Parts: sequence; C-alpha cells; structure tokens
Amino acid sequence: MWKDLLLRLRALFFRRQMDEELKEELQFHLEMQERKNRGRDLDPADAKRQARLQFGSVVSAAEACREERGISFVEILVKDARFALRMLRKSPGFTAVAVVTLAVAIGANAVVFGVLNGLVLRPLNVPEAESLYGTEYGVDTGFQSYPNYLDLRDRNRSFDDLAAFNFAFVGLDRGKDPSRASGFATSGNYFDVLRIQPYLGRFFHSSDEHGPDSAPYLVLSYAYWHSRFQDDRGVVGRTVQLNKHPFTIVGIAPPGFRGTLLFVSADFFMPIVNQEQGNGEKLLEARGNTHGIFETFGHLKPGVTPAQAVADVKAVGAYLEKTYPKEFGQKSFSLGHAGLTSFDHAVRAFMAGLMLLAGLILLAACANLGSLFAARAADRSREVALRLALGSSPMRILRQLLTEAVLISLAGGATGVLGSVALLRRLSIWQPFPGAPIHVPVAPDARVYGVALVLALVSGFLFGIVPVRQVLRTDPYQIIKSGSMGTVGRRITIRDLLLALQIAICAVLVTSSMVAVRGLVRSLHGNFGFEPRKAILVSINLTTAGYSADKVPTMQKRLIAAMETIPGAERVGLVNDYPPLVYGAGSRSSVFKEETRDLRPSNVAAMPYRYNISPEYFDAAGTALLAGRDFTWYDDKNAPAVAIVNQEFAGKIFGSEANAVGRYYRMQDGARVQVVGVVENGKYLSVTEEQQPAMFLPFLQSPSSQAYLVVRSTRNPQQLVEAIRSQLRELDAGLPADIDTWNNLLDVVLFPSRVATVSLGVLGAMGAMLSITGIFGMAAYSVSKRKRELGIRMALGAQHKEVLQSALGRAFKLLAVGSAAGLLLGILASRVLAFIVYQATPRDPLVLAGVVLAMLLLGLLATWIPAQRALSIDPMTLLREE
Repeated sequence: MWKDLLLRLRALFFRRQMDEELKEELQFHLEMQERKNRGRDLDPADAKRQARLQFGSVVSAAEACREERGISFVEILVKDARFALRMLRKSPGFTAVAVVTLAVAIGANAVVFGVLNGLVLRPLNVPEAESLYGTEYGVDTGFQSYPNYLDLRDRNRSFDDLAAFNFAFVGLDRGKDPSRASGFATSGNYFDVLRIQPYLGRFFHSSDEHGPDSAPYLVLSYAYWHSRFQDDRGVVGRTVQLNKHPFTIVGIAPPGFRGTLLFVSADFFMPIVNQEQGNGEKLLEARGNTHGIFETFGHLKPGVTPAQAVADVKAVGAYLEKTYPKEFGQKSFSLGHAGLTSFDHAVRAFMAGLMLLAGLILLAACANLGSLFAARAADRSREVALRLALGSSPMRILRQLLTEAVLISLAGGATGVLGSVALLRRLSIWQPFPGAPIHVPVAPDARVYGVALVLALVSGFLFGIVPVRQVLRTDPYQIIKSGSMGTVGRRITIRDLLLALQIAICAVLVTSSMVAVRGLVRSLHGNFGFEPRKAILVSINLTTAGYSADKVPTMQKRLIAAMETIPGAERVGLVNDYPPLVYGAGSRSSVFKEETRDLRPSNVAAMPYRYNISPEYFDAAGTALLAGRDFTWYDDKNAPAVAIVNQEFAGKIFGSEANAVGRYYRMQDGARVQVVGVVENGKYLSVTEEQQPAMFLPFLQSPSSQAYLVVRSTRNPQQLVEAIRSQLRELDAGLPADIDTWNNLLDVVLFPSRVATVSLGVLGAMGAMLSITGIFGMAAYSVSKRKRELGIRMALGAQHKEVLQSALGRAFKLLAVGSAAGLLLGILASRVLAFIVYQATPRDPLVLAGVVLAMLLLGLLATWIPAQRALSIDPMTLLREE
C-alpha cells in the first residue's frame, strides 16, 4: 500500500520525468520484440512492423500506465479547465454576463446570510453562546421586577446562574466636557455568567455588592474607552462623576463585547445596586414595578433542555403568584438566545422571509444562466457533433460543459463574495442613528465564505446540467448535415420553461418590493395621534445634573416657562420619560374597573400606555382633545388623581368615549382616578401596532427626572435649537440636553419599515435586471436564428407588425404567462410578506396595477433592441449572403 501511495505521489509531482521514463520503457519493449523477430530471419523493416502489430498501440499502453498511476482524473481535470478557459476567452461577452449575473445573485445571498449569521446564529460574541439563554416574559417583553429576578435566580434548578441588566442613561463627567452616556446597570454576576475576561483591569462581582449604592464602580466598553479616553491605560482606577456621584473605573471590557442586547452598544456597565444614582428611581425593593430588570439570562446546566427550563421557571412563577398575589401575575414565559430575546420573533421572521426572496434571486440567476448555456450548447452544435463523430463520449462532453459552468460559478462567487464582504464590513460599523447607541453586528466570518462557496458550486452544477438532454440526444450525422442542434419553432423547449420561471420569480420580487413601498407609505401617512412636524423635542434628565427628587418639579416648571419666552415658540409642553414613538420606548400600567375590589393581576381590565404630561402638552404635540378638559397647574399632588384617556381606553373600560368623562377607574395600588378628558387614538410604541389604550396623568402628581420638552414653532429649526440652548445655559450651564426634531426621532421606529422597503426594493431591482437579460437573450437569439425566415417574410410583403409578432411573439407570451404566475404567487405569499413589511397587501389594486405596468415596461425594454434588429433586416442583402 505504501509503495503504491509513494508511486502515485511521485507521479503527481514528477509527471514529466515519469513520462520520459515510461516512453523509454515502452521503446525498450518495442526494441526487444523487434530483436526477437529478427531472430526469425525477418528483414529489419518487417521485424519492426511485426513488433508494432504484436505490441499494440503505444499511446493506449501509455494511457493504461497513466491510469495505473491513479492521477489521470487530475490530469484530465486540468486539461478540461484549460480548454474551458480558452473557450470562455473566445466569448468575452457571454462570460462577462454570466459572471456578473452570478456575482449579483451570490453576493445578495451572502449579504443576507451574513446578516442572518450576525443577528440569529451568533447574536453574542461570548464563550459557549449556544447554551446561553435569555428570558422572554409577559406583556412587556423581558421586563420584570428586581425582587422577582432574585427569586427566579435563587429558586430555579435549570441555570448555572442567572444575571440581569437594565438600561442606564447618565451624565458622565471626566473632569472636562461632561456628556451623556448610555449603558447597562447589571447584576454583580453579569460578567461571571458571560464567562468573559476584561481587556484591562477587572470586572465587578457579586462580592462587591453590599446593599443599595454600595458598589460605585464602572466598566467601560472598549469602543467608549477608545473614542472618549483615547486608549489611555491609566484610566483604570480613575474616578469620574456619574450624575454628580463619584464612580471608580475598574476595568475595560474586551473589544468584541458590546453588551447583551442586539442592536444596542453599551458605553459602560455599572452595578444595578447603584441604579438609583443612575436614574433617580428606587426599583430594587418594588416587587410590583415591572421595570426594574429588562432581561435575565444564564447558561443552562448540562443535560437541561430549553423546554425543561421553561417548565422550571413557570413553577417559580406559580410560587410567586401564590406568595404575592397583588404584585405578581403568572404570564407567558419562553426562552430565546441571549442578545436576541426581545427581538427574537420579529428578527427571525424578517430574516426567514428575506432569505427566501434572496434564494429566489439565485434561482432566477440559475434559470437565466441555464437558458444561456442551452443556447450556447446549440450554437456549438457542430463542434459537439465533430467531437462525437471522432469518438468522444457524451459524458466527456458533458464534463467539459460542467467544467465551464463551475469555472463561471467560482468566478461569479468570488466576485460576489468580495462585494458582500465590503458591504457587511460597512454595515458592521454603520450607526444609523448618531444619537442612539445602535449598531448592526454583521462582520463576515468563515461561515459566510463557506456558504458562498457552496452556493457557487451548487449553482454551477444546476445551470451546467441544463444542456444534458441536448447532448445525450445529439445525432452527429444530422447535426453536421443541418448545421444546428437547436430549432426555433413552435415546440416548447427547456429554454422557454426556464425563461417563464425566471419571469415568474421576477414578478414575485417586484410584487414584494411594491408591497413594501405601499406599507411604508401607509405607515408614514397614518394617524399617529400627534403632529411631529414643526415640533422640537428637548431631552433632559435632571438626575444627571445632580437634582434631587424634591427639586425636579420646580425645575421642570422653570424649564417650561423659559421655553415659552423664546420668540416664535407657540406652544410648550412636557412629557416624562419618552414621548410616543420615540426610540420605541414606552411603559404600561395595570388598571382596573372602579367596581373591582380584588386587585390581582388576573382581574386587570387593561394595560394602557402611561404618559405623565404637563398642561398644554396636547396643544404642543398636536393631539386633539375630543371631550372634557385639559390639565391645569392645580392638578398637583394636593389635588385629586385625574387622567385623560384615549378613545381606545374609553371604549374598553367604559364602553364608549361619551361615557368616560367624569367616570373612575383604579390603579394597581387601589387609588381611584377620575377621567377628565378624552383624546384621539394614536401610535405609541410602534407604527405597526394594533390600536392600544393609553392614559395621560398630570406630571406634578407623578414627577420624574427624565423628561422631554415639546416646543411647537413655525420658526427655522436651527435657529430655534440655538435659542433653546441659550435658554438652557442661562438656567443651568451644567445641564446636558439632546435637542432634535420629532420627525428625526421617528427614524428609529420607522427604521424596520425602511430597511424592509430598501431590502425588497434592491431584490426587486435584481429580479428585474435578471428578467431583462433573460428576455433580451431569448429575443435576440430568436431573431439571429430566424434572420433568413424573417427576410423571406419581408421579401414576400410581410408588414412590420407581422414580422415583430413572428420574431418576438413567443417572448411576449412567456412574459405574460410568467408574470401572471408570479403575480399569483405574490398574492399567495401574503403571509411571508407580512413577516417583512407592515400591512402587506398584494391584493391592493395599486400594487396589482403597478406590477402589471412594471412587467410590461420590462418586456418592452428587453425586446427593444431585438425588435430594431428584426425590423432592420434587408431581405436582398440577407438572401445574397445566403
């Protein structure tokens, strides 16, 4: 065995030397046979002739020896590749079209898979991420109270340990130029559960926590340390001011770690026991407050399945519901991979739909190239016939054609991968919203390259086998006699079927892109329940400037009064936390009907969005007050609890908005709240949400340090922003504020719709391009093959209309059939499209009309040049040439 292996290796690397040795050996055997023949008294010429006859073909013997070496396949493959390259160089136009077509298709699939890989397959760059699961809990996905988290951590039997985190938005002062920063307030075991090591210094741990405000430590993200501290290694151990409270920087997180929530890049990490210093709220002991923790996560113990973990956590939930009936209600609970949990369903559905459409692009490209390869095989019919007549086997010719297909697919795949890698790297550093810590972690890796290689090889095989039937059924005699393998007649060919498939796929993609555009238009022109145009939002967190809770209401009044003095400011209002549709943030509260006495979570009548607002907020926001009155400055802590509700709330709790004013409902703590007004419905968390109830409470009855000022004005926004900053500096020069238009801040919630529209638009454009090349190729091929027939028709008096119908009629029939099939598939794919775009309605008359018009225009564009060629035929010149 070893001897044979060494012989094969020597033959592979020293082929020329062994061929010379083989030639000498065969010559030696011939000479020996010739000598034997001379010994039989034959003359030298006869002896040599008889020796050759007895020995047989020297070439065949040499080939048999090469076969015995076991490397003939490699040699033949190299020869096939060389021949294929020569043939492709002879047809540069065909080669360029094929490579570009495949590069576009494989590049699109590589980009989509790269995004899928970054968002779904590996959402967190931490060790053993496959066993790390996060929680998805109840109505407010992920949110739960800190005491409930402690019980869940200590009572579950499925996780090695459970860590938790919440958001922290602070003012961070390094001693110069104080600025706002966003990060995570985490449990002490956060980094231990993630099993990562610091880049510099150390992490904080559970042993550092000794009660509220006991661990004033900060860990900076690598990106924040790089951008704000210029990679200063001496930063570890330095004290900075966080909301006017001293915190010590103890470490720097590793470069690849940005946090544990997809799309969000944290600037820093702080212990959650110090969260009151971060946001001014006491959440550590409030079991009924479901916003103390955003998400918990941990590694499953060996042998524990996700289903067993869910059952275990539900048992803990049942215990909490029994022990704390007023503060805890058992809700739906599921697990998702950490980092993706809160967006799991939406992201997976979107990526599944996008992968399906990208796959259709690749299928259309394969159909396009299959049609081109079939036409190319027909054009090379005389070459194929001569090779068959000279003794070549059909399989040998098919292998040659497949070699050409694979070379094209590899070249197209390499080109597509280069483009996709550049785009993915651009996406990985892209920040769609400069004011928000949002990033898209989609850097390419070995998986992306591997998938691109597999797609290239599979694609080459798919379109390379299209001419198989043509070659296997080839009759060399008939081909040489007639001069062509293919015919252009009324019979349906494989090229017709491939073109119809390609057009159908194009119609599906065009339908999808138009549905996305219609969905985006509807979302932009929907009724938000407020008017974002001509409104400026000023984000201010008084805690970051060191204001205590008792001073917050007074300062907020001063802020409103200062804004009202700005020339051109027509209305000024204030809303605590976040206004509707800003950053997709919002909070809900449980409410009960007035007659309800048992205030358990199971008896909740509704969970409306809650906003604490100032008087005149509705005027500043452009929200219509339909009934009752607005708040006044007398609706403070000393006044009865009052609320203004939207139409959905009024209908759900009181039956109708007419019956709502003057009625009462109860809050979670049992307090009775009187409804004093009703406003129009709106959108609060997402433009895609169904109509939701909402209630608005006086901000003086529920003060909060985090608030947005709403300033409505017809003045130039840039001038207004400068005037606002000037007023803020006069009030408090150390008060950080973010100022932007309400329209600009809507970009975050409109981002998914816009991404869907752009993605489907690009795929639709790719499908249209492939459709144009396919129709053009067929029409041009038909005209070129039927020039003589068309010339005779024109010589016999055929009109231009009849010539065009004869030359291009089949192309337009296939366009009609393929478009109809694609439109029907697009209508049937409503459920898939609903995963990608808002209000997917392929049955929309405008969408249907748009698809029909687009496909007609594509057909006219693709057949314009072949039509001109058909009409420009000169019968006399053509017949003279024939």
